[in-house]
Amino acid sequence: MTPGSNGASTPEDDDPFGYLYADGQANGAQPPSGGYGYPNSVNRVRPVGTRQYGQQGPAAQAPKQQGTYGKPNANYAAPETLPGAAPTVSSQLPGNRGGHGGGGRGRGPNTKGLLIGAVAVLAAVVIGISVAMLSGDDKDDKGEENQADASPTQSQTSEPSPSATNEEAPDDEAELPALDAKALRLDGGTIEASEIKGAKAEGGVYVAGFNTVGAKVTWTVDGIKESETYRLYVRYGIPGVDADATLVVNGKTESRPFGLKNFGKLPEGDWEKGWQTSWANVNLNKGTNTLELVCNEGNQCNANLDQFWLTEEPPS
Repeated sequence: MTPGSNGASTPEDDDPFGYLYADGQANGAQPPSGGYGYPNSVNRVRPVGTRQYGQQGPAAQAPKQQGTYGKPNANYAAPETLPGAAPTVSSQLPGNRGGHGGGGRGRGPNTKGLLIGAVAVLAAVVIGISVAMLSGDDKDDKGEENQADASPTQSQTSEPSPSATNEEAPDDEAELPALDAKALRLDGGTIEASEIKGAKAEGGVYVAGFNTVGAKVTWTVDGIKESETYRLYVRYGIPGVDADATLVVNGKTESRPFGLKNFGKLPEGDWEKGWQTSWANVNLNKGTNTLELVCNEGNQCNANLDQFWLTEEPPS
């Protein structure tokens, strides 16, 4: 028997479910044991996709067409298995790891790469913010340093110039007047000198000639803020022998001599090593005051005068 000549029955008579109906049962249709349909139904070999009646489309057919139930048809081969046949669509899809039939699991989106990219962008933003903050802090620090340099600190403003004060004067007392003895008004034979080393006045210049009766230096003090008791300091030099002088405050002679003694017990005759400091309390008025140091009769005035300054009287 050749294909296409398999009996008188037509495809329309080939009802695979004929045994379920009354007319089919009347015609002797039986459940499948060697095939479906009515007796003497035909099983013709047709090309894939040509059968239209009672059959599914070609996409749902098995790779090999069935002839008699349960037996493969040797005359049928799937088109994609033939030599030179084009690969199926599923085998050409990206990520399909199967062969001709496909069926492999496709690869999803590259979430790992996206996550790495997002982390990199976030890190760049954080670094940029950190750099901006550090730069701002650096500018602020420089601004504060410049501001500090522009305005002197309290210790800088309170520290007097070397030519106007003595190193023994406290820093918080320098707001009151201080000056070198050579800046005073010199009378009675007092003169400037610099032969003896060790004076702290500017240029090492001190006042000499104070060792004769009538010698005098006068200090006119301005800017006294309050009428109260202050302390007058005098730096002087002696040859290791005690000396003294008369102190006059605003025209009033103090009852006690101003001591220019050898407090350090320095060796006698050494003028260069004989620089020392003495002080006395004085009552000053608010505003301008006059202080005089005079060599009067009865004073031992063999001394050189270096510097004068005022401080507030320490609390008792």
